[in-house]
Amino acid sequence: MTRLAEFVLRHRLLVVVFWFVMVPVGGIAAGLTSDRLTVDFSLPGQQGYQTEKQILATFGNGGSNPPTIAVVTVPKGTTVDEQLSKITPVFDQIKKALPQTRFVDYAETKNPVFLTDDKRTTYALVYPTEFKSFTDVGPDVKMKPILAQASKDTGFDFGVTGYNLLAQGTDDPEAPSLLAETLLGALGALAVLVFLFASFLALVPLIIAAVSILTTFSIVFLGTYVFDISFVVQFLIALVGLGVAIDYSLLVVNRWREERAHGRENHEAVVIAMNYAGHAVVASAGTVAISLCALLVIPVPLLRSMGIGGMLIPLVSTLVILTLLPALLGSRIGPKVDWPRIRHEGRASRAWTAWARLVVRWRWVAAGTALVILAALIIPIFGIKIGQSQTSSLASGGPAYEHLQTLRNGGVPGGVVSPMEVLVKGSDPAGSAAQVVDKATKVGGVAAAFAPDNKQWRKNGYALIGVIPTDETVDSGKAHVVTQVSDAVKPVPGFVGIAGVGATVLDYINAVYKKFPYSLGLIALVTFFLLVRTFRSIVLPIKAVLLNVMSVAATFGATVLFWQDGHGSQQVFGVAPTGAVTFWLPVLIFAFLFGLSMDYEVFILARMREEYDKTGDTDKAVVAGLARTGRLVTGAALILFMAFLALSASPGTDIKVFASALGIGILLDATIVRALLVPALVSLFGKWNWWLPSWAARPLRVEPHAAIPEPRKAPTGHPLEPVGSD
Repeated sequence: MTRLAEFVLRHRLLVVVFWFVMVPVGGIAAGLTSDRLTVDFSLPGQQGYQTEKQILATFGNGGSNPPTIAVVTVPKGTTVDEQLSKITPVFDQIKKALPQTRFVDYAETKNPVFLTDDKRTTYALVYPTEFKSFTDVGPDVKMKPILAQASKDTGFDFGVTGYNLLAQGTDDPEAPSLLAETLLGALGALAVLVFLFASFLALVPLIIAAVSILTTFSIVFLGTYVFDISFVVQFLIALVGLGVAIDYSLLVVNRWREERAHGRENHEAVVIAMNYAGHAVVASAGTVAISLCALLVIPVPLLRSMGIGGMLIPLVSTLVILTLLPALLGSRIGPKVDWPRIRHEGRASRAWTAWARLVVRWRWVAAGTALVILAALIIPIFGIKIGQSQTSSLASGGPAYEHLQTLRNGGVPGGVVSPMEVLVKGSDPAGSAAQVVDKATKVGGVAAAFAPDNKQWRKNGYALIGVIPTDETVDSGKAHVVTQVSDAVKPVPGFVGIAGVGATVLDYINAVYKKFPYSLGLIALVTFFLLVRTFRSIVLPIKAVLLNVMSVAATFGATVLFWQDGHGSQQVFGVAPTGAVTFWLPVLIFAFLFGLSMDYEVFILARMREEYDKTGDTDKAVVAGLARTGRLVTGAALILFMAFLALSASPGTDIKVFASALGIGILLDATIVRALLVPALVSLFGKWNWWLPSWAARPLRVEPHAAIPEPRKAPTGHPLEPVGSD
């Protein structure tokens, strides 16, 4: 690291010019990237997905993409049957405007499931074509003007609803954009940085973050020409990239100020800061990148592309911080912007020194308290349901919500938003379809089944049968009806499979969560070896991995309580209980939270290790290490929290869950785990923290360290006496 720092300082002008050239390049790339990102939810090898592929290949619509629902209510004193001659032409207009979609309604089936109890409201299911890019739109875009005009012409109440429309959360054009969310996060980060530095130096981490984010967009843009990258990656780059880049630069800048406060010349201060803080940044970034490798093991293209794109965030941020940041600090810019320097770094924080001494003195109480809190939060995770959010949590107002409520209040089954599609093939598809309808309607949890006899539903020897469940089959607690229907209709000649939202939920459970323990094991193993080399210890990496797993588990438990069970979601966000956690969120949250929370572990323990090497006393190392890094870690956590808080302003419920889970996890980790449990456990383990036998040290090319019990003693000094770093 010293050689790299010296090289950068010798060529700092070239380094600065290169990175600032990347800013406009990245800005252009960021504007072009969105159109090239994909919406790929494929699950190769899973029955539901394979059935969906065949449906899309044959009919060109449907599958896991739920239908858009056209709704019409006739005036009081009349019924749908009496007004069908006025309703049918409107629905025919929709068919003509959307020839690639598939359509079914009451006029086609005469099935009473398409009527409300009072016979005044009916609906049509419009199965959309496959979404292939982030900019694709649903059938509702063309349906809305047709239905609006029909309302004027007939006096009937026409409208549109459906799961996808409700999932958008709002039609408000003033809803925060990605740029607005990033700017909100940046403003929050600036406020924290001003408090931490109390000088214009607070702007430097934001500059580093801007360069890192725009450079990452450039690489992702090029990557879209090689492989598919999910649309979610742009949110991760903007918000997680902001937090990670600021966190890493914060560590280096803080150490640089500290060395200058001790009287070292600017050049030397930069080199020392890079030698110590730079190593911690590399270790932390490596851990984040490795945790994201878990997504590559899971055979789901969406998660794999997010893993590839997401790995770039810490790697690019590290590259910028190890080159551009020392170049700026080592020039005249660094010392000049460190003004007015209201806060000095010559001595450690008095408050954190007192807190560290208190934790060391009462280490058993501190450890016990933290473990009880974590255990209480972990328990709810055993009730987690995987799937998608219930419609009641997706929107609480607006036309789509109101029309769905009309159907619900009229007795239409909740499963209308997530119907199943049964595919059969053979010489007599009509006969097979009739058998499926008969058998499916006898299954508990099924409200109705229908098999329209037209070219939209029967083609090339295939036939489709629609099945409407009694309840929404959007989570693992309700999707079992898909399995029951499958078991019931399997004997039907030519049965191919079942597609739909419920089938997709079951596919994700089979493809992702049954293999997730292997990914977790891989993450833990590789992270352990990386940290053994960083901390030169066997015990510290084991504790770090275990505590991170506990921290993530507690975050999931809190998410289940807050969102799935609704203890706070309505009060804070105005969102009803989701009933489940969306199937793609837990793995993504785990991968990022495991890596991001490891940042703080590395920051704190690396400084404790450094202090222990100076003093040979574990308790002094704990106090000095936490006193020096406590304010830094807390500030870093607040910065990330601000970024995720900005992201939670997005209208979509899934994004709110994702952002709030990461925000809760970061704060929980920085307070209960890092500020309380970590120092307490390090103090409790004493010399055993630093144990590294020769058989483990030799392949890592580091010095071994024997565990010699040290006498237990209370930390010396007045509780409020600052601890120096020397």
